[in-house]
Amino acid sequence: MADARLGSHLKEIRTAAGLTQAELADRIGVSRKTINTVENGVFVPSTTLALELARTLGVTVEALFWLRE
Repeated sequence: MADARLGSHLKEIRTAAGLTQAELADRIGVSRKTINTVENGVFVPSTTLALELARTLGVTVEALFWLRE
């Protein structure tokens, strides 16, 4: 795992929005694998990617990601 402290609600929010990994990836200009690795905690997104994900999904960055205690 890239950072054991990072938690993510990306998959839940993406599926609630009715988007596949590929559809979300297309909307923000990354690969489906990038979305998959973020959802599975393998890759910590850059600030730019986190902001793009939040904007595209219509939520705050804090709604998508948090630091665990």
